[in-house]
This record gives sequence, C-alpha cells and structure tokens, in this order.
Amino acid sequence: MASVNFIHENPGWPDLSWDGNALSATLAGVRHRQGLLLGKMATLGFDLRLQASLTVLTNDVVKTSAIEGEVLPPDEVRSSIARRLGLDVGGLVRPGRNVDGVVEMMLDATQRFDTPLSRDRLFGWHAALFPTGYSGMRPIVVGAWRSHTSGAMQVVSGPMGRERVHFEAPEAGRLEDEMNRFLDWFNRPASIDPVIKAGIAHFWFVTLHPFEDGNGRIARAIADLALARADGMKDRFYSMSSQIEAERKEYYLRLEASQRGGLDITYWLDWFLGCLDRSVRGAEVVLSAVLYKARFWQGIDHRLINDRQRLVINRMLDGFQGFLTTSKYARLAKCSPDTALRDIRELLEHHVIVMNPGRGRSTSYRLADSDALR
Repeated sequence: MASVNFIHENPGWPDLSWDGNALSATLAGVRHRQGLLLGKMATLGFDLRLQASLTVLTNDVVKTSAIEGEVLPPDEVRSSIARRLGLDVGGLVRPGRNVDGVVEMMLDATQRFDTPLSRDRLFGWHAALFPTGYSGMRPIVVGAWRSHTSGAMQVVSGPMGRERVHFEAPEAGRLEDEMNRFLDWFNRPASIDPVIKAGIAHFWFVTLHPFEDGNGRIARAIADLALARADGMKDRFYSMSSQIEAERKEYYLRLEASQRGGLDITYWLDWFLGCLDRSVRGAEVVLSAVLYKARFWQGIDHRLINDRQRLVINRMLDGFQGFLTTSKYARLAKCSPDTALRDIRELLEHHVIVMNPGRGRSTSYRLADSDALR
C-alpha cells in the first residue's frame, strides 16, 4: 500500500474515529458549564442578553480574523453587528466593506443555525469575505471551489527554497464529491453529541480546504453554527474564536498533527473540547462587564445626560483605553473643546465621572463606581 502523508489519503477517509472514553470526562464538564452559563443568561432581561450577545459576537468576529493575521477595528465590527441586530447605532462608526462581509457570514451562521448548510450558502459566505475578488493584492476565484489553476493548496512555512510543507489539501478534482459528502453528513440529524460534531466539522472542512482563501474563518463559522445548534439558540454568550486566538500556536500544532497519518482524531477533539471549556469559563468576564454596564446606567438619572455624554459614557463602558481627557471627549463627541469641558463639568456635578489625581495638562477622568451612583 502506498505511504500516507496526510489523513485524506487514507483508504477509509473520511470515516474519522475517536476514543469516546478518553473524551467523556472533558465532554461532560463542558456540557455542564454550557448549561450553567445558558441558565444564568436566561435569568437576565432581553436587553441584557442582547448586549451580552453583541459583545461576544464582536469578539468572535475580531478574533477569527486576527487568527489569520487580519486586524479588524472592534468599533466597526460592533457597529456592523448592531445594525444587523436592529440595535441603536447612534454615534457608532460606519463599518468598512471588509468588516461587513465577515459580520454577515458570522451572523448568518449563528442567527440561522437551524437552516441547512448548503453549497450555495458557503459560496455566499466566501463572496462576503472577499467582496472585491481579491485576497490582499492577489485575485482569487470567489464563490466557487478552488480549481486546478490555483495549484496545490499547501500550508507552508520557512524561507524561499527551504519551505516546510505542514499540510497539503486534496486536489481540486476531488472537491465536488468531498464537499457533497461533508454537507450530507453535516445536515444529517446528529447521532453523536453536537459539541463533538462541531469539532469534527471544523477539522473536516479545514482539511478539505475547498476555497483558495478564507478556509479557516469559514471552518470556525461552521463550528459556531454547530455550537449554536448544540445550545439551541442564536444568541452567543461565549466566543470559541477568541479562545482559539489566545491558543493559536497549539491550535495549529493540533491540526497539523491530526492531519497526518491515521483516521483517529482523538488528539484534535481533546484539544477542541478543552478550548471550548476554557471559552465558556471565560464568558463570565463578558457577563460581569455587561452586568456592570447595566448597573451603571440604572444608577444614572437619564434626564440629566445629553446625547454627547451618553455616547462618551458608552465608549468608556465598552473597553475604553486609558482615562478620559477633554481632548479625547471632544474627539469622541465631535464637538469643540469648550463644549467638551462643559459636558465634563456637568458629569462631574452629577457624580457620573470622577477626577483622577493631577491637575493642569494631565487632568483626566474615570467613571464613578456603579454602587456610588446609587
């Protein structure tokens, strides 16, 4: 028998296998924590759940692109998501076309999780990711499987002439049959735990690498779709992509190791479940930030706050870097320095913000403690 370099070259491909006993404890733990998180979120009001989901989706979109080395402005991402969810976008920046494309894909995956995944749907996602038909400076075929003309699809590293091939995807001529088989399996009612199915789907799709570019982002969107099915809801309260980005090195190591040799992917699924578990644990931080924001606004007499002040306060509540100054206020609110100073003095009088130690040019402000507002 010919030697096998990559998993898809096995005669039994794609009949993947794994050791259920080795994964059972981790799977039980993550499913338990998912249940606790979703139960806790169910006790919150609709507006709070929507704000939490907006924050998580923003992180998800930013981080899934960061894994591929693309930096998306979080404020543009948040604005794009808010518009599509029908939230108030007053004062938010207008997102670029590249941001809208990633957001469109991720929201289609999570908001329409119960819709079958099809070839045309995947082509639509791909077209949304590359609206100009270019990946960077390179023209690519958009909304279609890669063809022979694009050459071998390889993951390589190292200097020119001494490249190391980490992985080579199936040749283009196999893709039509391979993707039909994948989509048939994905849309079939799950006979395995849906979280396990999410991990398999991610691995299987990224192994096929059916597009010229964007395969990693689409694979993570497919996993998010499967996880939304596992949760039975379109609202997202944990971000798998954020955790993958934090563990990017291990992510690629596990993928490469599992894409070589036999059909057993226990090694990959063990990491995927652990990563998901850490993602759910980390969601507590997002939840606490949303609750803090809600408590903060509950302690303010809204009649005393004008639109400029509301805009700046929300920016300070949404991960504002550093402290507020008069010049920052004027820039955020798009007003004159005199107006900014007047607004700041009013916020000080209402105890919404407090002055930090220091005077003169170094004068800065921070938000008051939410309990003090009461």
